[in-house]
Amino acid sequence: MASKSSTRLAALTVAAVCSAASTVALTAPAHAGPAPAGSLRIHDVQGSTRLSPYAGKQVTDVAGIVTGVRGYGNSKGFWIQDPRPDDDPATSEGVFVFTNEAPRVAVGDAVTVSGTVSEYVPGGTSSGNQSVTEITRPTVTVVSSGNALPAATTVSARSVPRAYAPEGDDAANGSVNGLRLRPARYALDHYESLEGMNVRVSDARVVGATDPYTELWVTVKPRENPNRRGGTVYGSYGAQNTGRLQIQSLGEPAGFPAADVGDTLTGTTSGPLDYNQYGGYTLAAREIGTLESGGTERESTRRQSARELAVATYNVENLDPSDDTFAAHADAIVHRLKSPDVVSLEEIQDNNGATDDGTVAADETVGRLIDAIVAAGGPRYDWRGIDPVDKADGGEPGGNIRQAFLFNPERVSFTDRPGGDATTATGVRKVRGGAALTHSPGRIAPADPAWEDSRKPLAGEFVFRGRTVFVIANHFSSKGGDQGLTAQYQPPARGSETQRHAQARVVNTFVKEILAVRKDADVVALGDINDFEFSRTTHILEDGGALWSAVKSLPESERYSYVYQGNSQVLDQILVSPSVRHGGHLTYDSVHVNAEFHDQISDHDPQVVRFRP
Repeated sequence: MASKSSTRLAALTVAAVCSAASTVALTAPAHAGPAPAGSLRIHDVQGSTRLSPYAGKQVTDVAGIVTGVRGYGNSKGFWIQDPRPDDDPATSEGVFVFTNEAPRVAVGDAVTVSGTVSEYVPGGTSSGNQSVTEITRPTVTVVSSGNALPAATTVSARSVPRAYAPEGDDAANGSVNGLRLRPARYALDHYESLEGMNVRVSDARVVGATDPYTELWVTVKPRENPNRRGGTVYGSYGAQNTGRLQIQSLGEPAGFPAADVGDTLTGTTSGPLDYNQYGGYTLAAREIGTLESGGTERESTRRQSARELAVATYNVENLDPSDDTFAAHADAIVHRLKSPDVVSLEEIQDNNGATDDGTVAADETVGRLIDAIVAAGGPRYDWRGIDPVDKADGGEPGGNIRQAFLFNPERVSFTDRPGGDATTATGVRKVRGGAALTHSPGRIAPADPAWEDSRKPLAGEFVFRGRTVFVIANHFSSKGGDQGLTAQYQPPARGSETQRHAQARVVNTFVKEILAVRKDADVVALGDINDFEFSRTTHILEDGGALWSAVKSLPESERYSYVYQGNSQVLDQILVSPSVRHGGHLTYDSVHVNAEFHDQISDHDPQVVRFRP
C-alpha cells in the first residue's frame, strides 16, 4: 500500500443520500439519547444488538481509521474502525460510511464522520435479511493519512462457535434483531460482532467456486462436514456449516482468483467484514491469499453393462440454440456420463431462447444437442417432449423451459401413445395385466394448481430388454424467495416449500396409480427437485413406499449435486419404485462435472442410476 502524506489540512466533505433499497430504523431504544458531539465511539454506534441504538439519529465526529474503500456498485463508501476497542466482545469497532459516490478517502486515513445512522437491509425488508449499520449523508474530515490499520481480527475454527444462531424472539416474529449478541455462543452473533471490522482468514479452503460476480466461498473449518473433494456438505437443516464465509474483492475483478472447490487461498486474506444480499457475511478483501490448486478434477462414471439400464438427469441451465455450450454438454453426456440409455433434460429452452415472441417449439435446441453428442462420439439419440403453453411454466421470461427425454434407440425403445399435449393429462390404465400410460409422452395433471407458473412433469413409457419402465421427468419450483441462512429470522422461513410439497403429492399419487395396477412396475421419477434428500418434499415423494430417493444409497458425505453459498447439497434426485430399489444391482452416481468448478457449463451436476429391470 502506497504511503500518503501524514497530514491533510483541508476537510473533505462528501454529501450522500441513502440508496432506494436502504431501510432506516425509525425508532431507537429509549436509552439512546442525543449523541454528544465528539464523544461517540464506533462501538457506541454499533451497540450490542444487531440494530444501532442510534438508528435514525444524527451523530457527530465519530472517529476511525479507513480500512477499506468501495468505489463501485450500488453501495459506494468506506469502512472505518476505532483502533481503541472497548472490552465488550458484543460491540463491533467498525462501521460502513455510505457515500453514494466514489469516496475521496484512502485506506490508512484517520477521519471523523458526522451523519445519520441507518440500518440498511440488502435486498429490502421483504428479503428477511439482516441489516447493516451505516452512517449516511456523511460529512467527512480527514485528520491524517498513512496510519497503521487496526490489527485484523482472525476468523478461525477456534473463534467461530459450533452453534449457528439463536432462536428468534417470538414477540418479534422470530427476529433476532433485538437480542443481545452472544458471539462466544453463536456463529451468526460472532460474525455480527465483527461487522465492519478488519478481519482475516489464513490458508482457507475453497468450498464454493469463483462465480461470474468475482466472489467465492471458503471455510475456516476444513473438518466441518467435509467431502472427499474438498467441499462442505449440507446434510440437514441443523448443519448450516458455521465456518463458511464469502470472499469478495475490493480490487480489480481481473485480479480475482479463478478458484475451484478444494483449492486453498494460502497465506492471508483480509479486509472489512461486510454483509450483503447474496451471501450474508462477506470478507471484502483488500488482500487475497495465493491460490493453491487442490487438484479437483471432473468425474466420470462407469459405462452400464449390456443388462443394465442407465437413466440420468441433467439440468442444462437454460440451453437454447444461441449458446456456445453444446459441445461441452455433449462431452459431459458422452465421456462423463458414458452415454446413458435415457437422459431427462431440464431447462431446455425454446428455439429462440429468451426472445419473447410466442415461440414454444424446442426441436432446434434439442436437435443441436443430439448432433453435438454424435460429433463427440456418442449415439444418435432420439427424443420426446411436449411444448408448454407460452409463458406458463416459469423460468426465464420468453424461454419456455421444459423437460425432454433423450433415449438411445439402439438400447431402448419408446412407446408412443399420441394425444398428450401441454394441457392434456396422461393417465394410467391396465393393458394385458400390466400398467400403461394413456398418453406417452404425456404430462401429469397439468391443470393442477401445484404447477402454476412451474414446469409440468413429463411421463414416458420405455421398453428395455422386454421390460416396461416408466420415467417421470420433473423440474419442481425453485427456492426463490426463501429467507437465507443468515436471515434476521431464525430459523429462516422456507415459503417456497409449499408449492413443492403440492407438486410432490401429485407425482406421488401418480406413481401410486401405476403401482396399483402393477405393484412391481419399474418407475423412475427424476429431475431437478429443487429440494434436499432430507426435506419434507422428498418425504412426500416417498410416501407409502411408492418411491425412494436413490441418492441415499451414497455415503452422506457424497450426497450433493449443487453448491450454494459454500454448501454442497442435493437438489437433483432420482427416485425409484420398490421393484427397482429391491431388484438388486442398483448403483447410483452423482457425477461432479459442474457445480464445483469456476468454468461450469451448468450449475447442476448430472445424476445417473443403473439397474436391471
